[in-house]
Amino acid sequence: MRILLVDDEKKIITVLKAYLQQEGFQVTTALNGLIALTLFKENTYDLIILDLMLPGMSGIEICREIRKISSVPIIMLTAKVEEEDRIQGLGIGADDYITKPFSPREVVARVRAVLRRVNNETTPLADMISYNNGLTIDNIQHEVRLHDQVVPLTPTEFKILGALAKHPGRVYSRGQLVEIVQGHDFEGDDRVIDAHIKKIRQKIELSPSDPRIILTVYGVGYKFNPNPEL
Repeated sequence: MRILLVDDEKKIITVLKAYLQQEGFQVTTALNGLIALTLFKENTYDLIILDLMLPGMSGIEICREIRKISSVPIIMLTAKVEEEDRIQGLGIGADDYITKPFSPREVVARVRAVLRRVNNETTPLADMISYNNGLTIDNIQHEVRLHDQVVPLTPTEFKILGALAKHPGRVYSRGQLVEIVQGHDFEGDDRVIDAHIKKIRQKIELSPSDPRIILTVYGVGYKFNPNPEL
């Protein structure tokens, strides 16, 4: 997932970029609006984090220009607290609004929430999905079958597998999977996801120690492979 981060404060750029990259996002940065618009027109992004107060061209103006040609999700950052500014930003198409000062973890959580909402709106969950690896996910019966045999997954394991399988090849960080299962208010250790993944692999992989369906992307998280070479 690619994010365009626009802010004229280099400290904010550095910190937020580090936190977002840690969660598996690819981050491109811009220190002013003109550079941001040029980058946006030349590349494809999944989300934009946009400061309201920028030199030369305000975040409101940039948001307005982007909305003429794209519905890409936009989260606005601002030091202003006036309700009118917030209403104006949301009124021209911003998807969320975060007031400075903020914690980087809050920004990451809001990014996840916006992307999840957009994905849910644009990608309906199919009633039943079958893959070349013999796996079938039945979202009506809330059931997983492997070569027509029911796999006894717990509700949490079903949520994790369903999230990964919904977007084959997409890498999910542990934090993103925790949010899917528990919500962004979860305060526990996101390493609990590793334990769930281990149990899922024991149930669906031919060789759990050499997984071919749920792959580890080291330093980032996990992804679903719909066409493993078994």
